[in-house]
Amino acid sequence: MDRREVIRLLVLNEISDDFENVDQIILPHVVKATAKCGLAVGRAEIVDALAGLVRDGLAKAYILSSAKRDPFSGELPDMPPLDVIEENFETYFYITKEGLDFHRSDDIWRFLDDEGNLRPDWPLEASPPC
Repeated sequence: MDRREVIRLLVLNEISDDFENVDQIILPHVVKATAKCGLAVGRAEIVDALAGLVRDGLAKAYILSSAKRDPFSGELPDMPPLDVIEENFETYFYITKEGLDFHRSDDIWRFLDDEGNLRPDWPLEASPPC
C-alpha cells in the first residue's frame, strides 16, 4: 500500500458516517492520522483522493443548504472544483453504497485503533505503509 492509497482510505473513512466538508473535517482528521506515521499531507492530496473516490463511484459530492431539507437533493453530477478553501462550507462528500461495501471489506489498512493511535498489535511484516 502506498502513500496515495493510505490517504484515499483515510478520506473514505472520514466520509463513511456523515456528510463531511474538506476543510472543516476531512483535512484536519486525515492530517492528524497521517502525522502519527510521520507523513505530512496537504490539502491538494486530499482533494485528489476525493476526486478519485467520486470518479470510482465510492463517494458523491453534494451542495448542502439549509434551504433544502433532504441533503441528498444537493447531489452533484461529478467532482466540483475545490482549488481554494471554501468560505461558506457548502460542498460536502458522502460515501456511496459501493464505497461502504469496499470500506467494510478489509481491515488490513486500519493501522490506527479506535482512539486514533498506531495499533500496537500491527504485525511487523505488515507495518503501517506510511
